[in-house]
Amino acid sequence: MNENRICDRLVKHGKILFHAPLELVRFTKDDAADYLLNDLTDHPHAFVLASIMDRQIKAERAWLIPYRFKEKLGSFSMETLVRQSESDIQRLMLEPEPLHRFVDIMSGYFFKAIRRIADQYESDASRIWQDKPSSATAVYRFLEFEGVDPKIATMDANILAREFKIEFADHYSIDISADVHVRRVFGRLGLTPMDATVDQLIFRARGLHPDFPGLMDFPAWEIGRNWCRPKKTQCSGCYMKDLCPSANDRTANE
Repeated sequence: MNENRICDRLVKHGKILFHAPLELVRFTKDDAADYLLNDLTDHPHAFVLASIMDRQIKAERAWLIPYRFKEKLGSFSMETLVRQSESDIQRLMLEPEPLHRFVDIMSGYFFKAIRRIADQYESDASRIWQDKPSSATAVYRFLEFEGVDPKIATMDANILAREFKIEFADHYSIDISADVHVRRVFGRLGLTPMDATVDQLIFRARGLHPDFPGLMDFPAWEIGRNWCRPKKTQCSGCYMKDLCPSANDRTANE
């Protein structure tokens, strides 16, 4: 069945990235900001705080926020951050220009996340994923942060496993993220209806590859971002074109 072949190819491309050598992860278009986000040794909280900001604005802008704080404060150490009051955090996120579309809400999440890292993890956010926890435990720990939903929590665990090569006891609970690109690609590949709900997408991925559903996340996102655009598709450049029913329909119509 094409469905099995489609799944196998997505998993194959996911494994290529998963087993690739560790290198600098590009979250933004700013080298200094990316170096801060990649510093899981001295600034693991930068990764956690940035991910919490990743909603309702472009990802590149959201992931820049920790570095913008560092520019304003002169440091992004936990010692510096815990000295800031909630009103300080709100002001830093608002002035001289807003760092987020929803300053009031997101500055509150930012402040509470700092406090949680300080109080629950002794100011060391890497304790969230240290000692090879189960994937469910890691996702749950992210979900304990206010403002973090399952999409962000599983995204965090997936990035840690895929990009930073952090070891987990298993990968069962690292789901696919219901990103607009992923949903579009799963629909066009015929794996889900085009109007599939978030839950349908998640459980479809679990059924297709239960050991590590999230392994298909980045390949699907990459296809959607680069070739399978909402209106103008570039099927000729996509490595799924020979299996994709939507690409075959377009070829037949042409």
